[in-house]
Amino acid sequence: MDLQLSGGKALITGGTKGIGRAIANTLADEGCDVAICSRNQEEVDAAVADLSAKGVTAFGQAVDVGDGDALKAWIDASAEALGGIDIVVSNVSGGGAQGEDSWRRHLEYDMLGAVRLVEGSMEKLEASDNANVILISTTAALEKFMQAGPYNALKAALLNYNGALAQDLAPKGIRVNAVSPGPIFIEGGAWDNIKQHMTAFYDATIADIPLGRMGTADEVAAQVAMLVSPRSGFTTGTNVVIDGGITKRIQF
Repeated sequence: MDLQLSGGKALITGGTKGIGRAIANTLADEGCDVAICSRNQEEVDAAVADLSAKGVTAFGQAVDVGDGDALKAWIDASAEALGGIDIVVSNVSGGGAQGEDSWRRHLEYDMLGAVRLVEGSMEKLEASDNANVILISTTAALEKFMQAGPYNALKAALLNYNGALAQDLAPKGIRVNAVSPGPIFIEGGAWDNIKQHMTAFYDATIADIPLGRMGTADEVAAQVAMLVSPRSGFTTGTNVVIDGGITKRIQF
């Protein structure tokens, strides 16, 4: 199926590895020009080189998404480099802190990072014929997972923002959707680390997934590509759960 994305202009935060990188790769494969950011310049440069080799325009900068001014500067530079903005994907999540600092960090990155990305891109999105916002959440926002904490809570707030924002922006022709992955295995990522150091917990998690395995970043990216495609032009305000069935709630 032709997703009709060729020539689109997409911005992805945290686009050098994991789910963000898979999304950048998939959209580039569909013919989108892409802009990415992360905090490591060497990783950004390597990713931009790989993406450019796909025959699209690729742009990247080292950016701390928790720095609102730096994020806005990257958005503006990306729009200039790509010639506009059609798609924004808020993928970065906070981490690396404890106690109240962890709550503040997740607020800055998971929630305010998304808000600032949307607001900073709004003028260009309003001018697009296929304007899309994608917010990456998690199944940990839907059901209790591990301990009560900021990641789960702020990702749940992101879903509320997703639904309300979709209603607000629909009259402007801008679609807003969320994707909530369950356990996604990425080499060198969190679940890989858990597999190595918390084997019993890893095995118990696999046993709780009806499909019998963890997902892949490419499977998440494929859903994102479908959502931002004009072929999904009547879909907005939804949250697509990609979890192999690990969440047990009935999804009406």
